[in-house]
Order: sequence, then C-alpha cells, then structure tokens
Amino acid sequence: MNNGAEDVGVRYDEVKQRIAAAASRSGQNLESIYLVAVTKNATPAQVRILHRKGHCDFGESRMQHFVRMASQIDDFRNRQRELHGDLDLPESIRWHFIGHLQRNKVRRVLGAARLVHSIDSLKLAEEVHAVHQGDAPAAEILVQVNVSGERGKFGVAPAAAAHLVDQVRTMLGVRVRGLMCMAPLSEDADAVRPVFTRARELFDDIRKSTGDSTFDLLSMGMSNDYEAAIECGANIVRVGTAIFGNSVAEVVDAGPSKGGPSTEGERDAACC
Repeated sequence: MNNGAEDVGVRYDEVKQRIAAAASRSGQNLESIYLVAVTKNATPAQVRILHRKGHCDFGESRMQHFVRMASQIDDFRNRQRELHGDLDLPESIRWHFIGHLQRNKVRRVLGAARLVHSIDSLKLAEEVHAVHQGDAPAAEILVQVNVSGERGKFGVAPAAAAHLVDQVRTMLGVRVRGLMCMAPLSEDADAVRPVFTRARELFDDIRKSTGDSTFDLLSMGMSNDYEAAIECGANIVRVGTAIFGNSVAEVVDAGPSKGGPSTEGERDAACC
C-alpha cells in the first residue's frame, strides 16, 4: 500500500464511504458513528491532511508516540492560529488512547487524552481516579473486555465487566462511557461477527441495568473488520492501516507470529 501523504486523503474518503454504507445497512445514524484515525503508522504531515479535511478524532496505542504526536499537532494548530487568525480547521481535536495502559503512565496519558479505551482492571481505574485533578472534568474511559477469550489480549472477562463498570461508576474522577473490545485478527470479517455481537449484547445489558444514558459508546472494529463491527452495533471504529498504510517495519517483516501477540509491538499492531 502506497504510504504517500497525497494518498491519505483518498483512502480516508474511501473509509468514510464504507462507514456510511455499513451504517445504512445496519440502520444506524451515521452522525452517531465516530471514526478514530489511528496514527501509529502516520507522519505528522498525514495527520495534518486529515485534520484540514475536518477530521477531529485521532488515536494512538503507544504512550510515547501518543504524547509526541499530540504535542506536534497542538503546535501546528497554534502556529496556524498565529499566522492566520481564525483557523480553517475544526475547533478542536480529540485524542483517544487505545493501547494497553500501565499505571505509571496514567498521568501523562490523561494530560492529552479525551477518551481512554483500555481500562481493564479496578486498580487501573483507581489510578485514573487518583490522578484526577480536583475540579477538572472527570476522565472519560471505556472498559476493555476480552470477549473472544484469547490469550495475549488484554481486557476483563465478559462475566466481570458489569461489576467493574459498577465499581468505576462510584469514582467521582472517572466517567465510564462504554465498552471496548478487539476481535481475533482474521481476513474473514464474518468470522468475527459473533465476538462483536456478544460485545453489543453485553453493552446493552450493562446500559439497561445501570440506566445511565451517558454509557453510550461501543468501540470495536479495526481496518480489517470495521464494517462488520458497525453492522453489529459499534459507534466507534479504530482504523489505522486502511488510512495511513503499513509501517516500514511491517512491510519488511510481514511474517505472522505464532501463538498470538506476545510483544508490545505485536499487541500494538492489533489496535488498528
């Protein structure tokens, strides 16, 4: 796949068209579906192209890259404001952290993230609550659920998800907005539908039991299966490779690992 900056806009438009078609097939309101453009393989120039096209939601799975990219794009926005006054850009940019989050990295991530997709334990939620700053808005998070039960994937077991949501809802500094899941990597999108369907059922059950209207986000679907995810009820999809292409490392070393993701890099690769 050509990774040239000039091709990013074309691929982005194609992804948006596919999202619209999937929303139509499933009877979803297109305006309620958020595309998170995952920047793991992107350059700042490519991110700027999408932002100029009006895109607001970007995501990262690696903490250092996340903080650096968010800072670079903020600098770009500030320079544009200084040079041109009123920005011909969206009013804001929303950064999503979608990778595994270590407790000692929480403070840095919360400084830039609008939504953290990957809270998978009570201890991690408690750390988010602990670093919350007084009168600041509550940190918005999703509970990550390992619906497929795969070894090597993070996430709370489905049977424990509702209990974790209930515990997090008692924390004043944290607002749980929904669930996130990752389906097994597969070339056959239909093969992952049972995972997405189970995640949607779990989401609906928790939303009904809590009666919380702000529990309204279901993040599932990546470059190879985002259309199936939307058809199963996702309203956030995380798409990187289909927009930005493969990284140089992935092109050079395309051989699959055995036994599922075993390194941080491999787990990151499963996030877009």
